[in-house]
Amino acid sequence: MSSIPASSPAASPTVSVHGQDPASHAQVAPGEIAVGVVIGRISEYFDFFVYGIASALVFPKVFFPFAEPLQATLYSFMVFALAFVSRPLGTVLFLWIQDRWSRGTKLTAALFLLGTSTAGIAFVPGYEKVGALAIVLLILFRTSQGVALGGSWDGLPSLLALNAPKHRRGWYAMLGQLGAPAGFIVAAALFSFLYSSLSNADFYDWGWRYPFFAAFAINVVALFSRLRIVVTHEYEQQMGERELEPVPVSELFRVKGRHVVIGAFAALASYAIFHVVTIFPLSWIQLYTEQNISRFLMVQVVGGFLAMGGVLASGVIADRVGRVQTLAATAVAIAVFSGFAPTLLGGGPGAQQLFMLIGFVLLGLSYGQASGAVTRNFDSRYRYTGAALTTDLAWLIGAAFAPLVALVLAAEFGLPYVGLYLLSGALATLAALVVNRRLKQREAAQG
Repeated sequence: MSSIPASSPAASPTVSVHGQDPASHAQVAPGEIAVGVVIGRISEYFDFFVYGIASALVFPKVFFPFAEPLQATLYSFMVFALAFVSRPLGTVLFLWIQDRWSRGTKLTAALFLLGTSTAGIAFVPGYEKVGALAIVLLILFRTSQGVALGGSWDGLPSLLALNAPKHRRGWYAMLGQLGAPAGFIVAAALFSFLYSSLSNADFYDWGWRYPFFAAFAINVVALFSRLRIVVTHEYEQQMGERELEPVPVSELFRVKGRHVVIGAFAALASYAIFHVVTIFPLSWIQLYTEQNISRFLMVQVVGGFLAMGGVLASGVIADRVGRVQTLAATAVAIAVFSGFAPTLLGGGPGAQQLFMLIGFVLLGLSYGQASGAVTRNFDSRYRYTGAALTTDLAWLIGAAFAPLVALVLAAEFGLPYVGLYLLSGALATLAALVVNRRLKQREAAQG
């Protein structure tokens, strides 16, 4: 999916370490790192969205048939959130594995766990066959997915950020973010095809399981693609020279704890809108409208392409006006969108489709710079662990419970409260960026 091959002029610069002669050190082409980042992210997000779509469309009927439709969907979204709760634990566990053995061992174990957990969901029988055991197995596999996602952090985005040309850092920061819309496009298109091609009985019996098998196959490809990069001598050398190695979590929070918290809240607008335009609308359309689900999924596929365009545009814009300024501007745009989003979502099919398409554009513009705007506050020693845990906490705070909260607010109080939820995420991002700026000014004055 990368638009910059390793051999292109934009990708060819190499960066020496500590200002020394590049000939004395392993050289790293940013474009080559970007390929590894994009491949890894696509595989992770495909897993992510396969489960997310199934949690809205499939799991309420397959695993919670004893509850009425709204309550069953809420139960499903509770299980959905478990991966985000367990993800920081997975990061800490696999950082220990890396410190004790190696980066390759950690990545192999994490992606093996992710693949087996994802494939395992495909084999879980429904509630009507084994009763509560089906829910227990779903919870177990979903939790394992979160642990594995935390452990799959390979540090390549941080190495890419440090080695990217200074005037192109916004562009390179967004490359890994392309994995989100790409993974969603493939997952939504696959579910749309299966939903439209099979009878309801076949789809809910066995058809929904096929995307989970596909996710396992994609994970295998991603594992070998990423190992080809991260276990080579030159990358290990660069990681060591850049100090991109795990540090104790206690030390990280003692020295850089406020930067972890600021980084997590700075991305909140992006992560809040993430599920409000992907997973939540599927549940709303399924429960409260007569729209064709397959057709709605294809509208979301179109939205995914618009989000991809937004991610690419964010890289260009960020290199011209700055990454923090881009993130702040998109937070303001999301705040404005939150004012009329409920009206669109509560309108007819045309208005709902407009809600989707505008929301996906804003998602792409915002998410494109969500990871790199504040993690640069970490110096080399703390960047590897700091970037991983900041991302974990951003997902936990901003996205884990978003479909659940949005559906509860919409069902109990009305769609305008979904708009307020989006607004709160935008305001949190703006507040975090203001705090970050004042903190940097204070540190500069003291230094």
